[in-house]
Amino acid sequence: RMAAAPPSYCFVVFPPCSKDGLVVFGKNSARPRDEVQEVVYFPAAAHDPGSKVECTYIEIEQVPKTHAVVLSRPSWLWGAEMGANEHGVCVANEAVVTREPASESEALLGMDLVRLGLERGATAKEALDVIVALLEEHGQGGNYYEDGSSCHTFQSAFLIVDRNEAWILETSGKYWAAEKITEGVKSICNQLSLTTKIDAEHPELRNYVKSQGWWNGDSDFNFSEVFSLSDDHIACCSGRESLEKQGGDVSAQAMIDILRDKDSGVCVDSESFLTTASIVSVLPQDPSFPCIHYFTGTPDPSRSIFKPFIFVDDVKLVPKVQSPSFGNDDPAKKIPRFQEKPDRRHELYKAHEWARSLLENDQDKGQKLKRIMLDLEKQGLEAMEDILSRTEILDPAEVVDLFYDCVDTELKFFK
Repeated sequence: RMAAAPPSYCFVVFPPCSKDGLVVFGKNSARPRDEVQEVVYFPAAAHDPGSKVECTYIEIEQVPKTHAVVLSRPSWLWGAEMGANEHGVCVANEAVVTREPASESEALLGMDLVRLGLERGATAKEALDVIVALLEEHGQGGNYYEDGSSCHTFQSAFLIVDRNEAWILETSGKYWAAEKITEGVKSICNQLSLTTKIDAEHPELRNYVKSQGWWNGDSDFNFSEVFSLSDDHIACCSGRESLEKQGGDVSAQAMIDILRDKDSGVCVDSESFLTTASIVSVLPQDPSFPCIHYFTGTPDPSRSIFKPFIFVDDVKLVPKVQSPSFGNDDPAKKIPRFQEKPDRRHELYKAHEWARSLLENDQDKGQKLKRIMLDLEKQGLEAMEDILSRTEILDPAEVVDLFYDCVDTELKFFK
């Protein structure tokens, strides 16, 4: 049996289930325990005709213009687990196992497709179209982990969200199906969830599964049933029920609380996997208000601070949440890959490790530190709520170093 996919969770909540006409998006990224995630920003850019872009394993054609993006990513790869672009599009991916073995040959990773969708799509639907076109052209495959001893491969599912709608996209090889969501609460995890409500699909999908003998063409076409390994595809309801219970009150804080919940399994802390980073985004349906994206940049959201980021021109870069760069000497870039593991910890990650040992070894000091951290986070959340309740347009100068200052303040507390 193939290795289990890491149990990440993604959520989206639409009005009227969410507060104040906001779309609320969240993801916990479950990855190998010792993997470091960094938070990186890339400004919008124009590219010369014929130029190429080097993804994690393969090089592909670049497009004339890429959007500004902010990403949370395992620091050894090119793509991202989750992120957002300047147009209020958010994308998160899930590794999934289907009855079709994922390819070991190096192609695009699901995580590369997250970044490519964000860089090239100004709406959720555009990002979806970008991802499926690239899948068709280049395929998906290659090692999901920084592991020289064995190749871990998965198929991909995505949650793609903008201010108006969301798409759940599930793939197996180059075949795919997608469902459009405009209301209520939706969650996806590390197994297929699409059933018979399919709003877009690969043109050859049904012919392909018929030719494989997986579907007879007479019964209703149910994507999860056709593509899952066995009958174990169940609705990923962990966390979703708690969100539904909140009535029309889901806010950034409510989403953060769900992502911190270890009892429900949404916050993963197991022998092999840990929630290595988290994101919560708040997308006002009124386009005159800015989208706000909260990143931890550190593992275990129950011990991390969600720090706000807003897209403005010349946003201040934050090297303290960026891992060291090893250039072409990076073992992830040399063939054979991953022959050694460099120390990829960034400054905030190291400070966070120190804080974690304090939380574990000195209860009183640890609890005091945790209270200070949560208070710091609350101030940030309240300041952002203030921005979203104003009538006047936001002055970019006010938030140009917002994320930088939050990381800086967090580091000062750890010192």
